Amino acid sequence: MQFDEVVYKIRIEPVGGLLKKKTKPEKRVILNGVSGSVYPGEMLAMLGPSGSGKTTLLTALGGRLGGDLTGTITYNGKPFSNAMKRNTGFVTQDDVLYPHLTVTETLVYTALLRLPRTFTKADKVEHAEAVIAQLGLTRCRNSIIGGAFLRGVSGGERKRVSIGQEMLINPSLLFLDEPTSGLDSTTALKIVSTLWELANGARTVVMTIHQPSSRLFYMFHKVLLMSEGNPLYFGKGADVLTYFSSVGYSPSVAMNPADYLLDLANGVATADSNEDQVAIKQNLVKAYKTQLSTVVKLELAVEGSLHTSSDDRMLKRWSNTWSDQFSVLLRRGIKERKHTSFSTIKIVQVLIVAVLVGIFWWQSSIDNLQDQVGLFFFISNFWGLYPLFQAIFTIPNERTMLTKERTSGMYRLSSYFMALTVGDLPMELVLPTIFYAIVYWMAGLKRTAGAFFSGLFVILYNVLISQGVGLAIGAVVMNQQTATTLGSVIVLAFGLAGGFFVQHVPIFIAWIKYISINQYSLKLLLASQYENDQTYNCGINQTCLVRDFPSIKSVGISMSGTILSVVVMAVMLVFYRLIAYLALMRVGVTRK
Repeated sequence: MQFDEVVYKIRIEPVGGLLKKKTKPEKRVILNGVSGSVYPGEMLAMLGPSGSGKTTLLTALGGRLGGDLTGTITYNGKPFSNAMKRNTGFVTQDDVLYPHLTVTETLVYTALLRLPRTFTKADKVEHAEAVIAQLGLTRCRNSIIGGAFLRGVSGGERKRVSIGQEMLINPSLLFLDEPTSGLDSTTALKIVSTLWELANGARTVVMTIHQPSSRLFYMFHKVLLMSEGNPLYFGKGADVLTYFSSVGYSPSVAMNPADYLLDLANGVATADSNEDQVAIKQNLVKAYKTQLSTVVKLELAVEGSLHTSSDDRMLKRWSNTWSDQFSVLLRRGIKERKHTSFSTIKIVQVLIVAVLVGIFWWQSSIDNLQDQVGLFFFISNFWGLYPLFQAIFTIPNERTMLTKERTSGMYRLSSYFMALTVGDLPMELVLPTIFYAIVYWMAGLKRTAGAFFSGLFVILYNVLISQGVGLAIGAVVMNQQTATTLGSVIVLAFGLAGGFFVQHVPIFIAWIKYISINQYSLKLLLASQYENDQTYNCGINQTCLVRDFPSIKSVGISMSGTILSVVVMAVMLVFYRLIAYLALMRVGVTRK
């Protein structure tokens, strides 16, 4: 891999108020003419203080940085392509893993998705097992990954799992962002030793690292030192102190070379130096341009003996078929999300609400028609609100994982979305079924199978649509706090326009009822329980038609209204999920 005069700029919008003069946005230089090369069998470490641009450069070299990026980056003499993406591993600083999956499950599912269809399922599993053994993860192979609030494997083991996911494809080029961050020195040494062995296996390894120990530093074949986006050194790690001594900067005492390099990058020459920090940085940038830049350029001009793989045409296609991707994603999604969907607190919550509702409406009678209408409205509202807020957090929580896997070209967006939709069905429909069965029996509603199952159908129908609304809000907004606020407003508006609280809505806002899920679900629930010509006792020795009851009349229980409600809700079911899918297309992907 070679990179020549890489420059990256970001646009900074001016901060101003109403009284301040409007100014044009400025551009800030993040990378300023960085060059270098790294070959198979070499491990390049990019060092520098926070904000030096090393992570930005790594992201650019990995083909994951858009925007105002100029310069030349080539792989085997060619620009970045889908074929190259399939043969490149990228390990982010934060380990993006599913917390409830075990180490083995995590690597097996990744192997099933990333390895090409030419491998059988048994071959892919065997490959995952080999990576587990290679990375020393055998002891924790059946332990869950864990997370912030879930005990799992250690930080070092989690990092090795992340590296293992990329090793599954046997990458010729491996990028790692701060692979030793937050780890003790012994664990960090184990990880870098593993990477060193990978590099010795004719792979190219590029990493950013903040402050490695001296043992780690001397394992690097090449070092790139950066400060404020400018290169200060590029070359062999063993020659770095010799170079800085030649330009007038050498440590006053024996110390870790990495520590001294960071001091220089921060503008600190020695502990007792009075030289200005800005001046030191300027001197080092000038020294690089006059003494090292030409050497780096000469190395870039030398043609390597590398050739593009003959499998380039094959790699441009998806590794697996749509159905294989869907199957693996479905199984993985169910295994991971069942822990949250069927968590104890959610089950207890639904059961408590069901029992409370059953007690309040205990053995209600049709003669207390207002009470029964209120019951159906509450059920419609509850199962419109509950699944909506559950679904709002689904996509924002999975955004990082989706971005990581889609950027690696693991699967199509359509296969992911369908697996997400289908996988949620059994989990999202079980609790409302139990809820409705409890409430239906305790409230003493109509004792016929037809009435019960038609009402249950409406509840499940309502759940699916509300879930679609939640997915759409979460995918469009992507900010959980903002999405929750927007969801609350939508639920409130749908509830007020549902036809129970207000029958005479002002005409300028009456249109909301036509998009209110609550109105259509309430209409269907009433139709499942009452007939158009059914009567009830509305006074002493006096009967009235159910359809003329004010709360029912404003909603209606006619056959035509029932059919229309079913059709409109079907349109909503498709529409909101389509919005969610279209919104997802902008989440860090290059292929749909």
